[in-house]
Amino acid sequence: MLALSRKKDEAIIINDDIEIKVIEVKGDQVKLGISAPKSVPIYRKEVYVQIQEANKEAANSVDVQALGELFG
Repeated sequence: MLALSRKKDEAIIINDDIEIKVIEVKGDQVKLGISAPKSVPIYRKEVYVQIQEANKEAANSVDVQALGELFG
């Protein structure tokens, strides 16, 4: 992991087209602004983990044998 120090209004650039800027710092909370192409999904980590878990559950609930009979 790369750890960088940034102050308010300072930013980092990722892959030429993603900018992450420190908008505000209040106590132990940091507000970030992210500029990225619309094709780049951006999630808070806890939401991303929930999406991944829901996708795994959905994939595990598929009856592969029944699908094979349906399309086979």
